[in-house]
Amino acid sequence: MAADVRRYVQGCEECAMAKTPCQLPSGKLLPLPVPNRPWSHLGVDFITDLPNSRTHTCIFVIVDRFSKACRLLPLKGPPTAMEAAELLFNQVFRYFGIPEDIVSDRGPQFVSRVWRAFFMRLGVAVNLSSGYHPQINGQTERKIQEISRYLRTFCHSHQDSWSQYLGWAEYAQNSLRQPSTSLTPFQCVLGYQPPLFPWSGEPSDVPAVDHWFHESERVWGSAHHQLQRTLRRRRLTADRHQSDAPAYQPGQKVWLSTKDIRLRLPSRKLSPRFIGPFTILKQVNLVTYKLQLPRGYRIHPTFHVSLLKPHHPSVLPSTEPGEDTAEPPLPLLLDDGTAYGVKEILDSRCRGGRLEYLVDWEGYGPEERSWVLQDDVLDPDLLTTFHATHPHRPAPRGRGRPPQRRGPRPSGAGREEGGTVTDTPGSNDNQSQRTHSPEY
Repeated sequence: MAADVRRYVQGCEECAMAKTPCQLPSGKLLPLPVPNRPWSHLGVDFITDLPNSRTHTCIFVIVDRFSKACRLLPLKGPPTAMEAAELLFNQVFRYFGIPEDIVSDRGPQFVSRVWRAFFMRLGVAVNLSSGYHPQINGQTERKIQEISRYLRTFCHSHQDSWSQYLGWAEYAQNSLRQPSTSLTPFQCVLGYQPPLFPWSGEPSDVPAVDHWFHESERVWGSAHHQLQRTLRRRRLTADRHQSDAPAYQPGQKVWLSTKDIRLRLPSRKLSPRFIGPFTILKQVNLVTYKLQLPRGYRIHPTFHVSLLKPHHPSVLPSTEPGEDTAEPPLPLLLDDGTAYGVKEILDSRCRGGRLEYLVDWEGYGPEERSWVLQDDVLDPDLLTTFHATHPHRPAPRGRGRPPQRRGPRPSGAGREEGGTVTDTPGSNDNQSQRTHSPEY
């Protein structure tokens, strides 16, 4: 009995959609590989919606994942994919060389065909973060927080002057000692730390080029060792708050968390915590999966495993052999709300001066029938067919037509002997139409 009860509760779809999991999020930390030299692996992102400062409203942030150095480029607005690629080439590649890998979020510039084609010709790998999981590009996100805090400190009273401090913000970030490498980005890239202000002392002898290369190689080796130690320490810390990811397979169904998805529902507190179930198409990496989403869902189908929950098949309360029930169809997400298919309109009535229809939903049983307002029916042909087969039921008034006054209805009204018209609901050939559901 205990096993049957557990299996029945796991297969309850209402519980799966409404309940919040109590266990730790799934998916251990899968860090990005540690680079071997500066400016070989980059992270890029934008700081947008800034006040106008000398015609600039946006900052292009470029971070070196090895040395933690950054480049901050002020822009007049969010650039196109080609403009962003040209900025990277002119401001980074021609100084530090072509990188091996670039990590970004799924902004419109980074998912465009132009962006991919540009870096494919250069032999640069382009990696995008999975849906609603910005931790993949965490170093860039953290750098954006520090830059925003710096600008906020100096520009909170005169916010239109932030572009004047952007150069100093970049210089300060590249002079800040990083806990992961125990070096400043300048020391890691150049082999020395430039002074923050001009030095008034006597200059020292210029070292040989040979010595400079050996010293840079020593600094890079030390930085790489420190990065690996920091990565192991962060991985141990992060895994304390994460559980092992379930072994999902392509074709398996899972529930998708609505934590970062905006549902068109009045109250988020009463909205479902999971939607679906959806089928897994493929496994992108150890902690990322691609789902088969309906066409009406305008979100990217790749998600981190922490946003997924395994789906268990429903168990029927009855134990009669051969009895089976089909899963209810998923709603359609339209621009103006959620729509469900209609199997048949059964009846009409007037309540509070408004016309309502009794709807039998496509894919649902008779216990789900409900009354909906006339304005919620999206297909006018559905109403025309119903009133053509039920002329004595309440119908919409024509324009300019006064409301009809009804007297007391005699006993047996609406029913005549000898095969005359009755009030039983008609049929519309079971054509699947669409209407808004007032319950969602």
